[in-house]
Amino acid sequence: MAFIQALTIGVDIGGTKVAAGVVDPDGNVLERLRRDTPSTSPQATEDTIADVVAELRSRHEVTAVGIGAAGWIDVTGTSVLFSPHLAWRHEPLRDAVRRRVRLPVVIENDANAAAWAEWRFGAGQGEDHLVCVTLGTGIGGAVIIDGVMLRGKYGVAGEFGHMTIVPGGHRCECGNRGCWEQYASGNALVREARELAASGSPVAQNLLDRVGGDPGRITGPAVTEAAKDGDRLAVELLEEVGRWLGVGLANIAAALDPGTFVVGGGVSDAGELLLKPAREAFRRTLTGRGFRPEARILRAALGNEAGLVGAADLARENLRLFRRRRRRKRASERLRARVDQLAEL
Repeated sequence: MAFIQALTIGVDIGGTKVAAGVVDPDGNVLERLRRDTPSTSPQATEDTIADVVAELRSRHEVTAVGIGAAGWIDVTGTSVLFSPHLAWRHEPLRDAVRRRVRLPVVIENDANAAAWAEWRFGAGQGEDHLVCVTLGTGIGGAVIIDGVMLRGKYGVAGEFGHMTIVPGGHRCECGNRGCWEQYASGNALVREARELAASGSPVAQNLLDRVGGDPGRITGPAVTEAAKDGDRLAVELLEEVGRWLGVGLANIAAALDPGTFVVGGGVSDAGELLLKPAREAFRRTLTGRGFRPEARILRAALGNEAGLVGAADLARENLRLFRRRRRRKRASERLRARVDQLAEL
């Protein structure tokens, strides 16, 4: 099989689902599978990954597997150091999966994988200073500059969701208080909606009616759909999340000065209901406002498939780089052998 035509498998592991797909070199997903994320142990998650890879391989010839994992990946790309939403603590995920699937395996932070997909195939194409922010269960982030993913000294750069934005604020799963993701994520949106509904507030009646009167059944997509239908509370809740999003983006801009922010994840399905208040808060909060260019704030183009597409493409890229290094090594060895032969003449 010519390398340019090679297919790879991408696996996106989040707090609630494992999504996998076969991806071609143009970023097209040829087949998809989805499983619930096991809550029992890291080994159960590895079982799920191995199962979906085996099923996809039974119908497609693939060359490598990329895994986008919701956690901090060490700088060697072998282990998940920590995941706030999964039971991974210094988990040697790459080698464990590689032994199971018997293919080259790459693991990457899920937000990094999604950002890579948006830079290669989506809303970030052509941007040489790109920051991606993924609003899901929490907030993930990634930075790509001139085609290079910035992973940091220890591999855990881009964890913007755990910037302290409200000192002493809501407790976060990471152990701190006031993290950005406690105010601008899907969890934050659902928490505020459920609290209002549980309090018996009349402004939440429409939301309650949509879920059969049970506040515990209110979800982020339910709030988004209500907002699109004009529910005033749902619109207000998304505006609040959007304002917190804009404040956080302004903080990132002060540090990194990107040309474009791409906002993805499930909460971004709200579109302009989220992004309009985010842009307004960004402009109000941006340091040096009025005297500097402003980054664009765009909605991600690839939706829920960005993570698996990016993971698959990173696996292909890693394989390409490995083959290039191997060719260079062989050429260097041949050159040295030729030099040695000439020296003996």
